[in-house]
Amino acid sequence: MDNAQHISFNASDRSYLAILKKDLKQLISQTDFSANKRAELDIIIAEMASNLVKHGGGGEMLFRLYKEGTNEVIELISIDNGPGIADVGKMMEDGMSTTNTLGQGLGAIKRLSDVCDVYSIKDWGTIVLSRVYKHELPHHRKKPVAEVRSIVLPKPGEKVCGDSYSAKLTNDTLRLFLGDGLGHGPEAHKAVIEAVKAFRLNREKSPVEMLQFMHTSVKKTRGLVGTIVMYDFNEKKWLICGIGNIMARVHNSFSGKNFLSYNGIIGMNIPTTMKDQTLDHEHGQIMVLCSDGIKTRWENQKYPAIFRHDLSIFAAALYKDFARKTDDMSVVVCRIN
Repeated sequence: MDNAQHISFNASDRSYLAILKKDLKQLISQTDFSANKRAELDIIIAEMASNLVKHGGGGEMLFRLYKEGTNEVIELISIDNGPGIADVGKMMEDGMSTTNTLGQGLGAIKRLSDVCDVYSIKDWGTIVLSRVYKHELPHHRKKPVAEVRSIVLPKPGEKVCGDSYSAKLTNDTLRLFLGDGLGHGPEAHKAVIEAVKAFRLNREKSPVEMLQFMHTSVKKTRGLVGTIVMYDFNEKKWLICGIGNIMARVHNSFSGKNFLSYNGIIGMNIPTTMKDQTLDHEHGQIMVLCSDGIKTRWENQKYPAIFRHDLSIFAAALYKDFARKTDDMSVVVCRIN
């Protein structure tokens, strides 16, 4: 499984619940999580799926298995367009339920998850996030110097995704890459995976140089578009360069700024002269990268206080409202702490 990619499960009505639970249980059984962890995950999935149908009017559940350092993580995200939750804090109390709004089992999800977050807006819907780690987390964890979260999904009907991303953190820099292979399906997937390999091997010192190295490395593929963002911890600056239609946007609490990409196709033809765009870092900035499977006409003011939540919540909100569902889809969100 590509650990950058989520898997989507339909929970639009009760008839899908048994299939969803069975398929997710099979995925989890293929991991080496403990029997106790697997049993707790079964409960979390059952509660999330039940809430989607009973209280959210149906929706979607996303699954991802990936690594954070040496620790394996299972991430579950449920998304609905229901009536929302009037009082999230109250509904998170274990055993609390209501017949009118989502709430049944949220307390159990919180108790059994290592990370749990809920975001809800009246008449918009609710997003529930659960992460379960294979190994127990330390009680006093330091806040990471940088947070990167994502939603990456293939075009409906495809098994592999032509979008992918990668992140590299060193003492001096954070480097992010989001790529979109031309078209979709296996050949697009092959192109973007080759680009990710080149990104990870890359020792160049700027996004422009990294893209030039990548261009040479993927010439035997059908090509892709991509953007590389680098944060310099010493200079406290962002450096950004993109080729093709990957959107790069920086947000603060009140406004956003888009960065223009160069025309071209990585692996086929790129401009001979390119320059990195730079931006000074400000506390609270959120860097967002999106492929063209996500519509770009959105403003974060639509989502009150969402930046107080886990960044996966913001990525899921953009996917919920702006996914085209006619192409591969990806959102990568980053914050420097």
